[in-house]
Amino acid sequence: MTLKRVDYNDNQHRTYAEGRRMPAGVAARWMERFAAHLPQRRPLTIIDLGSGVGRLTPALADAFGGPVVGVEPADRMRAIAEANATHPAVRYVRGEAAAMPLPDQSADAVLMFLSLHHVPDRAAAAREIARVLKPDGRLLIRTGFGDRLADIWWHRFFPRGREIEEQMFPTLAEVTDLFAAAGLNVLALQEITEVYAASGLEAAEKLRLRAISPFEHMSEAEIEEGFARLDAWLAAGKADEAPTTFQAELLVLGRESAGL
Repeated sequence: MTLKRVDYNDNQHRTYAEGRRMPAGVAARWMERFAAHLPQRRPLTIIDLGSGVGRLTPALADAFGGPVVGVEPADRMRAIAEANATHPAVRYVRGEAAAMPLPDQSADAVLMFLSLHHVPDRAAAAREIARVLKPDGRLLIRTGFGDRLADIWWHRFFPRGREIEEQMFPTLAEVTDLFAAAGLNVLALQEITEVYAASGLEAAEKLRLRAISPFEHMSEAEIEEGFARLDAWLAAGKADEAPTTFQAELLVLGRESAGL
């Protein structure tokens, strides 16, 4: 099965902001995790690559001073960010990972938060990221890896979910080899507990918004069948069995010696 490229101008922009809304305090905790791998000096210039609706972009400016540039190829996602995720030190631009309208060696850090798997030409993107990073810059990647996927509770309702994600996400070796070819080596790989809902019921309601890209690779019939299974599960009073946390991985790369 070959997966199509997801165009966020089609469907995902409609519910993404609500369906992927971070609970209170989660963005601040991510900033702490990022800060552990970045220089202590402030301000830092950061590129939020694949910034989407800007759910982390203003927080990056608050934490690191800015300027922060949100680079987003989907016009409708970027328009939502420009309307709802404003900050004096933030600007949003049209661009993609392989073609950023930014100067050479202009960024202290590039963040790819759940965007790498959407990049069609990853080799070109790796070269472009290396181009815009300063010599001591850092690339922070929050992603899934096709060979390291955690068990996810909603897969029980949508049996093809894991198969789709295994194809959708590159493996860890594919990612490290990709960026090594562009001169960026692994400095750290860190597992982080990410909170994505305040309760099991909230997790289920967020899922119902279909604001995750695996739904773009399913038929409407299997989606309806999956939500019917979810409804039966909720009716049986099992919402508390839905976990509200997820074991995420943060990969840090730079031009120093490899850390793995």
